[in-house]
Amino acid sequence: MKDGTRRRNLRTALAEDAAIAISDELERSFRAHHGLVFRTAYRITGNAADAEDVLQTVFLRRIRRGREADLLESEESYLRRAAINAALDVLRARQADRIVELEELSANPKQGDALALRQALARALSQLDPRRAEIFVLRFLEGFDNPEIARLLGISQVLVAVLVHRTRQQLRKELRRYLGS
Repeated sequence: MKDGTRRRNLRTALAEDAAIAISDELERSFRAHHGLVFRTAYRITGNAADAEDVLQTVFLRRIRRGREADLLESEESYLRRAAINAALDVLRARQADRIVELEELSANPKQGDALALRQALARALSQLDPRRAEIFVLRFLEGFDNPEIARLLGISQVLVAVLVHRTRQQLRKELRRYLGS
């Protein structure tokens, strides 16, 4: 089988870097959770290539962080939060490096245009404070309720509720033209 056609996994993706040792535990973690990380990133970025980049970033960070990630919180919780933060970083970088196409300049998005709304939401999320963006994604894209978010982040349920409310108000203001109000 040719080298370019074999299925890639975490070991083969990082084989070029001899300084990174891949433990069996990390390989198991990748196999068990790569779908979760990819789906989380894809929901935020709306782009498979960006989601793949996030997947790679999250597991590289996991390698650098080592076993201490397991001691601080559950592996799944850590990976979900890492995926959210890395995906938001991708959105922020995309905004900073944004190239406007001529078609975009002349297009006037309609209220019912789901793609335009998704892009506007991604832009608005990239402008949020990282903590607020993370809480919003956990609540509305990942489907966690306020007590679960409070437990994941180690903050009070009241603070989660306040931040969700304020973030929704801010996003509503940003997305006014798409929401029709």
